[in-house]
Amino acid sequence: MSEIIILFLGAVSAGLLGSLTGLGGGVIIIPLLTLGFGVPMHYAIGASLISVIGTSSGAAVAFVKEGFTNMRIGMFLEIGTTAGAIIGALVSGMLNPNTIGIIFASILLLTVVLNLKGKPDHQEPLIKGSLEEKLKLYGTFPDKGVVKSYSARNTVPGFLMMLFAGAMSGLLGIGSGALKVLAMDNMMKLPFKVSTTTSNFMIGVTAVASALIYFQRGEIIPVIVAPVLIGVVVGSFIGSKTLMVSKTKKLKVFFAIVITILAVYMMYNGINKSFR
Repeated sequence: MSEIIILFLGAVSAGLLGSLTGLGGGVIIIPLLTLGFGVPMHYAIGASLISVIGTSSGAAVAFVKEGFTNMRIGMFLEIGTTAGAIIGALVSGMLNPNTIGIIFASILLLTVVLNLKGKPDHQEPLIKGSLEEKLKLYGTFPDKGVVKSYSARNTVPGFLMMLFAGAMSGLLGIGSGALKVLAMDNMMKLPFKVSTTTSNFMIGVTAVASALIYFQRGEIIPVIVAPVLIGVVVGSFIGSKTLMVSKTKKLKVFFAIVITILAVYMMYNGINKSFR
């Protein structure tokens, strides 16, 4: 019973820090379960995927209502992320847990770097006759009382990046939000508010696709998943309420240092066990 309470409190912290820094709770949940509680990697990934579904769903509804999320772009790119998530989940079943740990640590370090970098804020006009016009990958969003128009760019490279983001989500049990935002910000040149909120909408759907495969393999254990899911949702809710009054820049730097230490340790651990 005491272990479940500790796990719940750890999940609350993961959800809180994840929502305040934008990295999501999954990047803390997996090190917490594997390093802190000795949970096998595949079971930790299953629990993390369920927590990702829970945390993204609530926020996604609010962003859609506010008019920031572009549902059409999200559903189009979801084809890539869902296909990637299924591939990632299937590959995960074939890989050694130590190998997954090394890949997880590498993606974790990449996520930290991307999160600390400044985010570009584009607002591209629609080009007549372009692929984006044919696929209707454009829209409007409210900004300080003004409705602004925008259009996507570089749809094919962005779609391929989404395929990779989905594969990493299915393989590692994380939302891959940083990779999705990278695709939409840097490649497709969408406005920052649109890319962030659309990414949040997509994360839950991507996680569902891979979670079904983990469930079918018996790698989603209720006694682990329940406290993790409830804890992360509670933590994310608290984080969303304190986001406006907290100094997120300093917190991001501190969090980046902690995550980097965890990632390096996980990588060392994985490499060390692989060569025994």
